[in-house]
Amino acid sequence: MKNKYFLSALLLSALLGNAQETELKTDSLKEVVVTSSRIDLPFKENSRTIQIVTAEDIKKLGVTNVADALQQVAGIDVRRQGVNGMQADLYIRGGGFDQTLLLIDGIKVDDPQTGHHTLNLALPIEVIKRIEVIKGPAARIFGQNAFTGAVNIVTKDVEENSLIAKVQGGSFGQFIAEATGTVSLKESSHIVHFSKNFSEGYRHNTDFDNTNYVLKSQFNKNKLPINLLTSYSERKFGANGFYGIPSATEQYEETQASLVGLSTVIKNGNFTWKPRVYWRRNQDEYHYIRSNPSIYRNLHITNKFAAELNGSYESKVGITGFGVEMAKYYISSNRLGDNSREMASVFLEHRFQFLDNKFDITPGVAVSYFSDFDSKAFPGLDLGYQISSDFRVYGNIGYTYRVPTYTDLYYIGPQAIGNENLQPEEALSEEIGIKWLTSRFDFTFAAFNRDSNDLIDYVRPTETDVVYTPQNIQDVNTKGFETQVEYRFTLNTLPQKIKMGYTFIEDDVKQSSAAYSRYSINSMKHQFVGNYAMEWFKNFSNSIGYRYVERTSGVSYNIWDVSASYQLKALEFSVYANNIFNTEYVEAGMVPMPKGNVLFGMKYLFK
Repeated sequence: MKNKYFLSALLLSALLGNAQETELKTDSLKEVVVTSSRIDLPFKENSRTIQIVTAEDIKKLGVTNVADALQQVAGIDVRRQGVNGMQADLYIRGGGFDQTLLLIDGIKVDDPQTGHHTLNLALPIEVIKRIEVIKGPAARIFGQNAFTGAVNIVTKDVEENSLIAKVQGGSFGQFIAEATGTVSLKESSHIVHFSKNFSEGYRHNTDFDNTNYVLKSQFNKNKLPINLLTSYSERKFGANGFYGIPSATEQYEETQASLVGLSTVIKNGNFTWKPRVYWRRNQDEYHYIRSNPSIYRNLHITNKFAAELNGSYESKVGITGFGVEMAKYYISSNRLGDNSREMASVFLEHRFQFLDNKFDITPGVAVSYFSDFDSKAFPGLDLGYQISSDFRVYGNIGYTYRVPTYTDLYYIGPQAIGNENLQPEEALSEEIGIKWLTSRFDFTFAAFNRDSNDLIDYVRPTETDVVYTPQNIQDVNTKGFETQVEYRFTLNTLPQKIKMGYTFIEDDVKQSSAAYSRYSINSMKHQFVGNYAMEWFKNFSNSIGYRYVERTSGVSYNIWDVSASYQLKALEFSVYANNIFNTEYVEAGMVPMPKGNVLFGMKYLFK
């Protein structure tokens, strides 16, 4: 491993030395406005750890889905079971998959059944403008599900009329067909997307069939714009060995996730108002034996109806952000019963600036009410100092928590029985960091600490007992640091970019009363990610990606990916090769990931 770090450093030094001084047009993030909070701020002025994955980044990686794109972000642990992100769980800084919130254009698409469904609505990459990854205590901004952080997918804007047709095919009988159209009219604009993605699987009972529809429209765009976002994703897949049961080779699952949201932005003097209403639905059907559903079958249907009013006010003493949110959750299930939950939250924060606007302090608080749990308050504080136009130091502290899912509370099955007496998980998190952002070079560093109490774990009294029961038994201290470097330059006037990131996490699990637990902390103790996106001649680009992961269990692996594309007028050819050295490794449970596989593609742009 030391040799790999040395080679990476040597390569970087050589390229820095040979980089030409030609003026370079870059995709620097200094002026990107992070829109996932009430107080919209440029990336460089934000006093939190936020990382941005742009549409251009995703294209150069060659990946086909959000789960694979997030694999290249330091501090993000995406544990997949199969290819193309068909089933994947999202972890941030050593937290659990139930502790990460996913948003789409600021809409919270959490599912009360289980965090396993977090990525069900991850949009197709052709409609994504960028992905904002917000790390650390985010409950005072987003509410209870953002225990360790949040991921906000920002959709593309419509700038012109176009139609993109795309097909890909390769290993394991994979085939992807997509069509994305954009229409810009005088009073409205629209994005329409359809995609079909299927495979025969890389081992027994890992085939899948995925269908996606997306419609984004803006009406009355020259006056008071009304934004409509609708999305539907259907996934059917063989689940060989999923959910911690390696011997269950015949499992099968189907999920349907849909979203309908309406929003607008109203500016009146110093006030900005952002009302929003939305409906999120998820259906999950599981068969223990694919060919005989009658043996054991789960069917869960969840609905979330929500209304939000967020806003900000600018005055001589700074910017005040405020908001109110109300939501109603429903679940209908043959295993979890029929239940509902009401939730209401109030948010308030204010950004003060001192010392010629170089020093900022942002105290804030969120107060949430749940019909089936006690009300909670999440205070927090952000601090930042702009040492120069390129260099910033910051820190933040905040309380965060999450309520148990319906699976935790009510599930009844042969291996687990829920616990209606569970209490919310709680944590106090802190971090300090620096940002150094120039036209060619970006460097970020953050050190973090999280003291978590009453974490939920599934336990059994003795080794011979079969049934697990969830209990609030775990107290865990998680600390670590992460850093990311990006360097942009030219060779023979062609753009090049190197990005590297490293994360270290250490978990201190306090002694619990449980003798046998189902889940153990298995964070990425060491994570290194690197990518070199290059152009050797005009219209031809390729990328080399590398990931190293060592978990607290001692298991480690190295993964290399390669992609290339060639643009011939309106036609683009591409190839993506994953795990080119055939590494044997596992990301989730005991499900082996596929060895080397290739995907060839062709895309045509009609204008």
